Amino acid sequence: ESLPGAKIVTQDDRYLHAVFTSKIMGFQDDTEFLVSDDKQSVQVRSGSRVGKSDLGANAARVAMLREMSAGKL
Repeated sequence: ESLPGAKIVTQDDRYLHAVFTSKIMGFQDDTEFLVSDDKQSVQVRSGSRVGKSDLGANAARVAMLREMSAGKL
């Protein structure tokens, strides 16, 4: 929730669902994380709720989160 526009909707030991709201237009994107049973991998889904294109916002967000988790940011 420390990221701009982020709000955690659901969270438990293996799953997290966050909603990111854009600053200017107020569009909402859903981002979900699911940790595997063996805790060796994380599945990520990030998608826009409306529109045909998000101009790469979700891919950029996932890349940024990946870098943050690797300690690069």
